Amino acid sequence: MWLPVLGLLIGILLGFFTEFRVPDEYLNYLSIAVLAALDTLFGGIRAHLQSTFDGNVFLTGFFFNILLAAGLSFLGVHLGVDLYLAAIFAFGVRLFNNIAVIRRLILTKWDAKRNEQQV
Repeated sequence: MWLPVLGLLIGILLGFFTEFRVPDEYLNYLSIAVLAALDTLFGGIRAHLQSTFDGNVFLTGFFFNILLAAGLSFLGVHLGVDLYLAAIFAFGVRLFNNIAVIRRLILTKWDAKRNEQQV
């Protein structure tokens, strides 16, 4: 579980302490890539809580999701179709689903621990 959290912390620190600016024409691609990365991050946390985490699956999924989302956005711009909306919808649904499962898993473990202490 430490790998996704470490990556998130490094990204946040780099964002706050560097003066790196993304050109305006790439902001749509970046926003989709960030959404895809967050989806993969929370998927990794979910997999860890379910004891099914695999580092190779996480890393390949991370880069594949980002490239797929950016590629859809790029293709949509050149075709004149808002394909980035499909990526936003797909990754948004997956993100909220992963967060809901994480919440349920944490609450279940917390309830089990609390019931164990009461017995």
